[in-house]
Formats: sequence, C-alpha cells, structure tokens
Amino acid sequence: MIRGVTALLCLVFLAALPARAMDIERVVSAGGIEAWLVQEDEVPVIVMEAAWQGGSATDPEGKSGVANMVSGLLDEGAGDLDSSAFQIRMEEIAARMSFSADKDYFNASLATLANRKDEAFELFSLAITEPRFDEDAVERIRGQIATIVARNRQSPDWIASNNWNKAAFGDHPYARDGDGTPASIAAITRDDLLAYTGKVLAKDNLKIAVVGPISPSELRILLDRTFGNLPDKATLPEIPDVAVNGTGEVQVVIRDFPQSVMIFGVEGVEREDPDFIPAYVMNYILGGGSFSSRLTEEVREKRGLAYSIGSYLYPMDHAAMLLGQVGTKNERVGQTLSLVRAEMARMAEEGVSEEELRDAKTYLTGSYPLRFMSNSSIANQLLGIQLAGYGIGYVDERNGLIEAVTREDVARVAKRLLKPEALLVSIVGKPNLSPEPEGLPETDDMAPPAGGPSGRVH
Repeated sequence: MIRGVTALLCLVFLAALPARAMDIERVVSAGGIEAWLVQEDEVPVIVMEAAWQGGSATDPEGKSGVANMVSGLLDEGAGDLDSSAFQIRMEEIAARMSFSADKDYFNASLATLANRKDEAFELFSLAITEPRFDEDAVERIRGQIATIVARNRQSPDWIASNNWNKAAFGDHPYARDGDGTPASIAAITRDDLLAYTGKVLAKDNLKIAVVGPISPSELRILLDRTFGNLPDKATLPEIPDVAVNGTGEVQVVIRDFPQSVMIFGVEGVEREDPDFIPAYVMNYILGGGSFSSRLTEEVREKRGLAYSIGSYLYPMDHAAMLLGQVGTKNERVGQTLSLVRAEMARMAEEGVSEEELRDAKTYLTGSYPLRFMSNSSIANQLLGIQLAGYGIGYVDERNGLIEAVTREDVARVAKRLLKPEALLVSIVGKPNLSPEPEGLPETDDMAPPAGGPSGRVH
C-alpha cells in the first residue's frame, strides 16, 4: 500500500491548469456548507483544503501549543479506529490527510483517488468530529512536540523570530510560541484537546476549496456528510487588533555563533486596505524580488555581506507587518543594518523608477499562473483567497490590480510604511553593531540563506 500512497502523491502534483482557464464554482450544500470548486478531470485525484478561524492565538493562557497538539493527533485515531487502525485504513485507500495550525487558522488537507473519495471523506469526517485522543497517542505526540520545541530553542532563526514577536506584540496572543513551551506542553490535558476541537471546529468559521474530478452535485452531498455533524457556531475568544511596536528598538540575544541572524520589521498593511496591492509591488522592489531587489543589490551584490536578504508583507487577522531577514558575519551586522535603513529611507524619499516598476509588474503578473500548476496548488490558492477575504473573481482580477499600480501609488505607500526610525530589530549572535566603512569587496564566505514566514496569498 505504500506504493499506492506514493502514486497518489505524485498524481497530486501533475495536473497543469493555467489560472486564466479555471472555472471556479461556488457550491453550497443542502445544509448550507460552502466550498469553492474547480472541476478538473484530467488527473483522478481530488484535493480538499480547509481552514477554520481559530489557530494558536486562541490557546488558553498557560496552555500554548494546544492547537498544534490537536493538529498532530486528529489522524491518530477517530471513532472506533485507534491510531494503528486509522493509519492502516488510510494506506488501504491510498489517502493522504494532514492538519496544521498557524496563529489565526487551523488547517486541514485531504487528497484521495477519485474512486475512493467516499471512504476518504468518511475518514476525514471521523477525524474532525470523533477524535479519540487516546492516552498512548497523546503521550507519543507530546514527546515529539517536546523534542521539536527543544531543538527550536537552539536555532538562531527561531530565537530571532520568537524574540521579535515578543518585542513586537508584548502580551498579545501573537507573541506566544504556537508550538508551546516545555511547561505548557507538559500541562496540556485530554480535556484541553477536546475543548479546542469543540470550540473551533464548527461550520460558521470554515472555508473549503476542492479541486479534482468531482461534480458540484457530488460535492454537495460530500460536504454535508463530512462537515454536517460539526457545531453550527464556533466559540472563539476575542482577539484584539494589535500594532507592531514602532520604537526602533534593537534587541540582541548573545550566542556564540560565527554569524548573526537578524529579523527586522515595521507596521505593515492589512489585506483589505486599498494600499495592499501597491505595498506588495513596492516590497517586491525593496526586498521581495530575490536577486532583483534593492536590498539584494546593496547587501549581496555590491558588498558581499550576505548570501541572501529578503523582505515580505505578512498580514494576519489582527496585525500586519513588513518583515525582513538576513544572516551575516558578526562583524558585518552593523553595516548590514545601516544599509537596510538607508534603502528604506531612500525609497520613502525618492520612490521607484519607471523601469523598476515595469520589471516588477512583468514578474508579478507573469509568474502568477505558476501558482496554479497542480490540483494541490490550485486548492491552496483558492483557500488562501477565501481566507484573505477576496471574492471568487480575484483570480481574474489580481493581475489587473497589479498593472494599475502607479509610481505615485508606490511613493505613497513607501512614505506610509518605510520608517527606518521605527524599525524593530531582533539579532541572535555576537554582532558588532557599529557601521563599517563602505566598499567591502564581495567574498566567498557569505552567510547561508535564512528562512522566514510568508503570507498566504498576494
């Protein structure tokens, strides 16, 4: 049966479908459950992506990690199937199921061969409506999470990110580690897990995207069978909106590493803000365009201070950030940070050139269809569009919105967002924060790329 699952995973990524050719249909079941459907018959695999509002930010005080632990346990036994029986059943029908939690959402994914869809969706329904949370499974997953948490605390990327969140958000739930702490993980009980699923996994906070060889009438039936037994309404705690700390603080965590990891950020822009698309184009030119960005040109190409540097918009439900990350040798941290601030100030003051804007539009519009090259990627994009609050026509409208951005638009959002004096910085290593003289030659000992989060949809 391993071969069956391997074949399924391969098929999930095979179907190519350009964004402009998609027919997205809004399907509503008799029970009122809505999904966006792309009926794609070329590959016999159905992919469903779903998400419930209510991620790790809803974890109770002192119990951070509940949502994350639930995500590791839903396919570890449900209904009358214990963990072993549940996993064997998934292998028998060559289905793939996974769950995850971020700050705002609890996410679920299902991939199944079309001729086994009834059995696969039934298993998925069991997982979300009748999770067992057996003691042996809970303790095994608790141990796995504790190992990950301990390993994270030795990672400079994690330390820098965690420290930035705490400095940015203070006592807001976004400052917590979604994976949990050693103490909170140990304190989570089976009742906590049941309470989370009972409060979060409901119908009114659910978004669904389905892609594959399934008709609207078939999907309507499956939606009610799969989600119909969930509570009608979620019971979520009130999460307040929060602004990023804009005091310009530089926080340093001393670690004996040969290089430093630096995360920097300011207040961003929400997805529903009219300035979001102009800000997205602006950020591509500043630091989102990989080797074509200004930050890469100044930090990597001209001076060889880092292997990679990047920035990205990171809007969440209750906060919005413009974040960047770079890794560089300890003695070059001060110069690198000085260059970041200088490039932010230059763009805020001067805007961008016509050539930069034209090149950014060409890339951002030309690369968009590549996000729709498989059933899995299409479902992910459609779910992301829903979670961003955009309508079903966004796929067709998105490139036009980017093409409409003017230099004046970019200049406006640059002045609004790019405030070097407000830049919040978190550094892990043994950095020298004094700016160095200009003109260092490019070397071969540049820092490796540093990872970071990204938004769902742009």
